[in-house]
Amino acid sequence: MKDILQPMVVLLAWTMVMWAWMYITRLPAMQKADIDTPSLVGSTGGDLDRILAPKTQWKAHNYNHLMAEPTLFYAVCIVLFLVGHGQGMNMYIAWAYVGLRIAHSLFQSLINRVVIRFAIFVLSSLCLIALILHAMIAVF
Repeated sequence: MKDILQPMVVLLAWTMVMWAWMYITRLPAMQKADIDTPSLVGSTGGDLDRILAPKTQWKAHNYNHLMAEPTLFYAVCIVLFLVGHGQGMNMYIAWAYVGLRIAHSLFQSLINRVVIRFAIFVLSSLCLIALILHAMIAVF
């Protein structure tokens, strides 16, 4: 019954891997760029796009992406769990979603060809749509 919680927890853990990778990459780059972090007031991470190399920022961009659509994934997984539909096909779709999101993270952080990254994103979104449809059927 708690099968669908496993991919959720893996994606949560992966998000923290991306968080760590972002800071392990970004902090030395900020230091190299002579950014006086103690004096920064009112700036955002996006302001660093003008200062740091794109390849450094790709990790931060992906971390931000993991704060967007995956929130719907967490919500739908909880709904499916609560209504007792978190196993079987829904569990497999959830694992596919997580695998695609991890692939998306790695691709965006290392290579970042937009057309391929977008294809991975679309595939993961189709998994999410399927989970949402299954939740709608189960709830209504």
